[in-house]
Amino acid sequence: MAAPAGAHVTSTGLATLSVEGERLTYVLDVVAPEMPEAGGRLLSAAADGDPPMAQALAEAMREAITIEADGTPCRPGRIRFQGTRAGDGKVQLELALACQAPPRRLTIREDWRTLFGEHYQTILSIRAAGASQERILGEGQRTITVEVAGAAPARAGWADFVWLGIEHILGGIDHLLFLVALLAHTRCFWGVVKIVTAFTVAHSITLSLAALGLLAAPGRIVEPLIAASIVWVAVENLISPGRAWRRWLVAFGFGLVHGLGFAGALAELHLDGAALARALVGFNAGLELGQVAFIAVFLPLLAWASRPPALRRLPQLASVLVAAMGTFWFVQRVFFV
Repeated sequence: MAAPAGAHVTSTGLATLSVEGERLTYVLDVVAPEMPEAGGRLLSAAADGDPPMAQALAEAMREAITIEADGTPCRPGRIRFQGTRAGDGKVQLELALACQAPPRRLTIREDWRTLFGEHYQTILSIRAAGASQERILGEGQRTITVEVAGAAPARAGWADFVWLGIEHILGGIDHLLFLVALLAHTRCFWGVVKIVTAFTVAHSITLSLAALGLLAAPGRIVEPLIAASIVWVAVENLISPGRAWRRWLVAFGFGLVHGLGFAGALAELHLDGAALARALVGFNAGLELGQVAFIAVFLPLLAWASRPPALRRLPQLASVLVAAMGTFWFVQRVFFV
């Protein structure tokens, strides 16, 4: 509860590496407020055109990204930074590289730990010769080797996106607190099933539509709405906790909003065909697995902790704390992002 700045413990960047002959272009999109404080300040200042900060970020980028083509290092060149006008704190970093010849095999090393922390990860889309392949770089794997010509490319498998979905939901404190508020007064098994099913169906709908490019909503609107949903459900627990019959409707309605928040981890990859299907199915499956794991641990603990007479009002106390945290996030996301 004390980690206020970002609701997600694991921060994720979305990157593309385009191969055109002997020239490479690496483009990374990150959200500055989701990064550690020092890294977030550096990103924002560099995107705003602060010369010393831009130089410091350029040096950090040259150290973080190294690429070899067929065993020979590619030479880093022009670096550019820019922020978006959407007010969501998103910053785009671009690095141009020159290789000695058009590559057949690339060895890519990415290590942003100094700026973005130990748990940062990048979903990287490598585009060459009209094909693309997706890989995940982060805590468990910071160096990869990929074939970009003359061989079938290795792609991020379904299991990679399942794991990404699990990390996203278990690292998303705001989504977990929403589940806490939804289920705080629920003890009936079928009541839990109805609520969780409604939430799952709803966020699967908007996640799929957003990933397919059929629905779009800016982060500056979605993120405050997610915070507002947490406050709404927590306050409802305090005012009218007995209305279980309509809780699944609330779960469905706000689940549509949370699905748009989940979609941010996939939408900007611009995947298509089998790659999009693999990412969408795997990521959504990971979200559900993480959600079920959390509920399986949380509900029995809450029921057990609420048994003593002195703690029977624990669900109400939890709702007060959840409402306070949701209010903090709402104010932060509306006025300080």
